[in-house]
Amino acid sequence: MVVFRSNKLRNIFYAVTALIVVCTIYLNWTPTPASVVPVTVFEVPLNERQAAFWKAFKPILESHAPGTSEPTLREPAPAQYFNASTTEPRPDLVTLSDGDLHAMEEAHAKYLHEVSTSSRLRPVHSAGTRGLVTTAGQTYLPVFMAALRMLRRTGSKLPVEVYMRDGGEYEKHICEHILPTMGARCLILSDVMSKAAIEYYQLKVFAVLFSSFEEVIWMDADCFALDKPEILFNNEPFRSKGLVTWPDFWASSVSPQYYKISGQPVPPMTERQSTETGVFLVSKKTHWNTLLLAAYYNFYGPSHYFQLLSQGGPSDGDKETLLHAASAVGKPFYAVSERVQAIGHDKEGEISGSAMAQSDPLADHALTSEGKWRVQDPAVANPPRVFFIHANYPKFNPGEDVFGTSFETTPTIKPDGSEGRAWTAPADVLTRFGSDAERSYWEEIKWVSCNKEVDFKAWKGKGDVCRNVEHYWQSVFAEPHDDDPKFVAG
Repeated sequence: MVVFRSNKLRNIFYAVTALIVVCTIYLNWTPTPASVVPVTVFEVPLNERQAAFWKAFKPILESHAPGTSEPTLREPAPAQYFNASTTEPRPDLVTLSDGDLHAMEEAHAKYLHEVSTSSRLRPVHSAGTRGLVTTAGQTYLPVFMAALRMLRRTGSKLPVEVYMRDGGEYEKHICEHILPTMGARCLILSDVMSKAAIEYYQLKVFAVLFSSFEEVIWMDADCFALDKPEILFNNEPFRSKGLVTWPDFWASSVSPQYYKISGQPVPPMTERQSTETGVFLVSKKTHWNTLLLAAYYNFYGPSHYFQLLSQGGPSDGDKETLLHAASAVGKPFYAVSERVQAIGHDKEGEISGSAMAQSDPLADHALTSEGKWRVQDPAVANPPRVFFIHANYPKFNPGEDVFGTSFETTPTIKPDGSEGRAWTAPADVLTRFGSDAERSYWEEIKWVSCNKEVDFKAWKGKGDVCRNVEHYWQSVFAEPHDDDPKFVAG
C-alpha cells in the first residue's frame, strides 16, 4: 500500500512539473516572424501551387480576350511634365468604334466577375509573409546583385525572390551558391507559364502573383533603397491602403476610352502624375483582384491596354496597369505625390540625368494628411527624404556602357573629359540622401565586379571589368575631393 501511494505521488509530481515547463515555454516563447517562417511539411511546395494557379488562371485570361482589333493610335501623346494646376483636357488620341468599345467593356466586366467569383483561383502565397520580388537575367543580373547588396547594407532581412524569364537566363553558380548567401533565390517563370507570349515589361505583375509572399515590395533590378523597406510595410500609408506607388515625371496620358471600358469617371489631369513602377508595395490580401486585373491588362497589353493606358506617351508599357486596376476594382491605394527628381551631373550647363530619386512615402503621407501638397506649392513644407534611387539611365553595369562616352548621359565622365561622380546635382536633392549613397553603391559594384566567386555569363570575354571598376574607384572615391557633394542639410 505504501508503494502504491509512493508511485502515485511520484506520477502527480512528474505531471505537475511537466505542466509548469510547458506553461513557462509558452509564456516566454517569441514566435518567428511570418516573413521568415520556412515551408512546413504541411504546405504544398511553391512550384506546385504556382502550377495549379496558372492552370486555373490561364483559361480565364484567354476566354475573356478583348475580342476586337487593336485600337488605333492617331498620334503619340506628347511628353508633358506634370502640372498640378493645368486646365488642359485629357489627351484623346485612340480611335475605337462603338462596337469595339462595347466589346471591350463587356469582356472587361465578365473577366472581373469570373476572377472575383472563381473558387479555382487559389493564391500562391503563404499567409503572413512578406518579401522583395524582382526580375533579373543576362545583363540585369550584375546590376541586381549590387542592388541586393545595397538592400543588405540597410539592415533589411527581407527574403528576396528574383524571377527569370526562362532557363536560358538561369545561372547555376550564381543562383545556387551566391544569391542564397544573401537571402535571395532564383525562380524561372517559364517553368510555370511555359512559353506564354510574355515580354520582359509584362513579367512584373506575373512575378508578383507567383511569388510566395503576401506582402510584396517590387523593385526593378536597377533600383535600391536607402533604408530598410520593412519600415514601409509597418506604417501608413501601406497599412491602410495595401498599395503604394510612386510618380513619374510626366502628366497622365490615359485615354478617356479606358475609363469608359472600366466603368470609371474620367479624372482631371491634375489628379496625379503618371506612374513609375520601378518600385511599389502591394498586399495580396487587400489587392488580390487588383493584381488579377493588372495581369489582364498586361496579358492584353501589347495588343490593347498599353495603348489605352499610355497612348504612346513617355515610358509606355506596364506602368499604369497596377494603379488603374486598383481604381477599377474600387480598392484603396496611395500614390506618392512628391515629385520624382532626376539626379546626375553637369553637362553643358544642364543636368545629365542617370537616375531617379523617389521620396519617403511615410513623410509624404504625413504632409498630404495635413493638406500640405508640395506638388502644388513646394513652399508649404520641407521635402521628404529620398528613400529609393532608380539608377536606370544607363544601367550601372560595369561590363556594359556605364564607363566612357558611348551612352548619351556619360554618367562617369565630367565636362572636362576626366572621370567623376555620376550624381553631383541637384544639390538640394542630394542633401536628402542623408549619406553618400553613390559611394556606397560603387563600393558594392566593386565587390560584385572583383569577387572571384562571382562569374556572370554577360561578362564572358570581358576580363577587364574589375580593373575598370578599381581604376574608377581609385580616381573618384578612394580619397575625398573638394567638389564632392554634401549629403546632409546645413
